[in-house]
Amino acid sequence: MNPIHSSTDSKKKAPPIPPFQVESALFSQSSEDSSFAFFAPLHYEPKYAYPLLVWLHGPGHNDERQLVRIMPMISMRNYAAAAPRGFPCETSQVLDWPQDPQSIESATHRVFDCIGAARERFNTAPKRVFLGGFDGGGTMAFRIALNHPESFAGVLSCGGALPQGHQPFGRLLAARRLPAFLALGRDSDVYGPERACDDLRLLHTAGVSVTLRQYPCGHELSEQMLRDVDRWIMEQISASVETPDYV
Repeated sequence: MNPIHSSTDSKKKAPPIPPFQVESALFSQSSEDSSFAFFAPLHYEPKYAYPLLVWLHGPGHNDERQLVRIMPMISMRNYAAAAPRGFPCETSQVLDWPQDPQSIESATHRVFDCIGAARERFNTAPKRVFLGGFDGGGTMAFRIALNHPESFAGVLSCGGALPQGHQPFGRLLAARRLPAFLALGRDSDVYGPERACDDLRLLHTAGVSVTLRQYPCGHELSEQMLRDVDRWIMEQISASVETPDYV
């Protein structure tokens, strides 16, 4: 399967992606709120409480349907997943995750509404919610997770820098318990190694546990990067001392 490349500079509009089924793994959009997309894992077992991955899409013509393209490369079995839609930028209709105070508040509400909608559809483990995203979605994922660390089991960003301004480390003591994963393309002109190293030093100084991985690609979501997202999440789950949540 080909890597998923960033579409930030593309002017083409993505064709509509209707709900469809990949074997027994179901991708769908909410009938109540079309700004959410969902993924049910292969052979979904209602009596098992699944980890929940919440994904914030990157910019360009991407939207919540990016979930359709990434989950087959992350895992078809390990998680239930959900994705909210970003917001139009002021200067264009491109969807992204702006970092002004009003947009941060709106994004936070949208993420938690998305989690609530996912919990109505799936049996999910409350203490195994992971928040992640690509590019600006990864930056917003870090923003929200650092502000609400008690709500997430981990946060991850692929090609998205740490947020700046508006006190991203305002809850530092609580955020130190939050595992973090940063991934980037070695040849990225958006979030390259130098900036990632600066973010790594900042997280280490703040006392946040972080894993940084670099891949031989540009500003894109490569297959190996997404496979490592799966491995990292499963490592966090395996490291937990909690008993698996069943009903």
